[in-house]
Amino acid sequence: MSTQFFERSRGGENALLIQPHAGGPPAEGVLEEFTELARSAGARVAAVLPARIDKPNPSILIGTGKLDEVKAACEATGADLVLVNHALTPVQERNLEKALERRVVDRTGLILDIFAQRARSHEGKLQVELAQLRHMATRLVRGWTHLERQRGGAIGLRGPGETQLETDRRLLQKRMEMLQKRLEKVEVQHTQMRRARVRSELPRVALVGYTNAGKSTLFNALTGAGAYAADQLFATLDPTVRRIELPGGGVVLADTVGFVRDLPHELVAAFRSTLSEAREADLLLHVVDADDPLRDERMAQVDAVLHEIGAGDLPQLLVFNKIDRIEGAQPRIDAPGEARSAVWLSARDGLGLDLLRDALGERLGLRRVAGEVLLPTDAGRLRARLHALGAVRAEQHDGERWALDVDLPLAEAARLAAQSDGAPLRPLLPVPGPEDSDDGFPVESAP
Repeated sequence: MSTQFFERSRGGENALLIQPHAGGPPAEGVLEEFTELARSAGARVAAVLPARIDKPNPSILIGTGKLDEVKAACEATGADLVLVNHALTPVQERNLEKALERRVVDRTGLILDIFAQRARSHEGKLQVELAQLRHMATRLVRGWTHLERQRGGAIGLRGPGETQLETDRRLLQKRMEMLQKRLEKVEVQHTQMRRARVRSELPRVALVGYTNAGKSTLFNALTGAGAYAADQLFATLDPTVRRIELPGGGVVLADTVGFVRDLPHELVAAFRSTLSEAREADLLLHVVDADDPLRDERMAQVDAVLHEIGAGDLPQLLVFNKIDRIEGAQPRIDAPGEARSAVWLSARDGLGLDLLRDALGERLGLRRVAGEVLLPTDAGRLRARLHALGAVRAEQHDGERWALDVDLPLAEAARLAAQSDGAPLRPLLPVPGPEDSDDGFPVESAP
């Protein structure tokens, strides 16, 4: 005998949120982020229920007692949608929908929905649709009553008796194959554009960071591009690329999609071409919300995603944004010239942007120094290093010493001067003032 299933509701804006957690209260910030995700998708949060799960129920994830509590809360609040901050298996999603008689969406489905709303470019829409179809393909398991009806019986519909479910799966597979081919063509075009930028010898810088850290606001402040920016999760989805001028030359700056904890693998796979702007950059600007109490955790999560897309080993310049929210904080540079240097600024108020431009110029080798360097005959190692860097424009030897006309990046000159045989390069370097550090940058205490 055929089992009957409910028809899926087409409504779903009044949402009840379920926050699963293992022992103790939910981790700090997790519930707030999930609530913001729900609101970003356009849902009205009717209620939030924590659900302790020591051992996940394979059929419904939560326990039967909690299921009754959820159903009662839905009735009391009028919620017509249940959002679960956890990945659900197709079986769990189907069983929860049957028991609650409401649409159930897990964390992956929620983020996919937000991405579908935010996509603007042709490539972005293709990527979102492909990710949605891949997610949906695992859920075509009798969740809808019409999917178990067989074709045949009526005139013009008689045939092999293929079920609607099998038809939908076949059409879904064809659609995914078509989208994949279209994306491959778009990727070829983008690869050609990136190669053109490489040929132009412009350094490439990509903005990365946790969603809502202020990347698009910083991008607009540096480029004047007018890219969409808002105080919400995933405000920007499609990458935007602009050229900017820095002290010493131009660079290509790219704004990319923000990251989030437990970013669905479907999105990481589908947006691999979009994230290639980060993967193929010469330098990553890792933008951090300086006022976020969980900023260290957010930074670790961004680094984890960067490793997942193959960009984990790229050099980074940390940018602590939103210092306008920290009382007494002033723009500054921490550990200038080092691999993990950081710039503190406010993109919204335009504070510290000059410091960032200077730091970018130095990290990318755009700030240069030039002049004559006199080397004794026993400084062969330094002379060879300068030649290896292509810094020597001309040289003369009078039998006692070498006179070299050099032009090289300031950072490289400072690095060589810090070595034991780099003393002849020190006259080329800027002389720090009394209020400056040894690297020529203002010294200030941390906020």
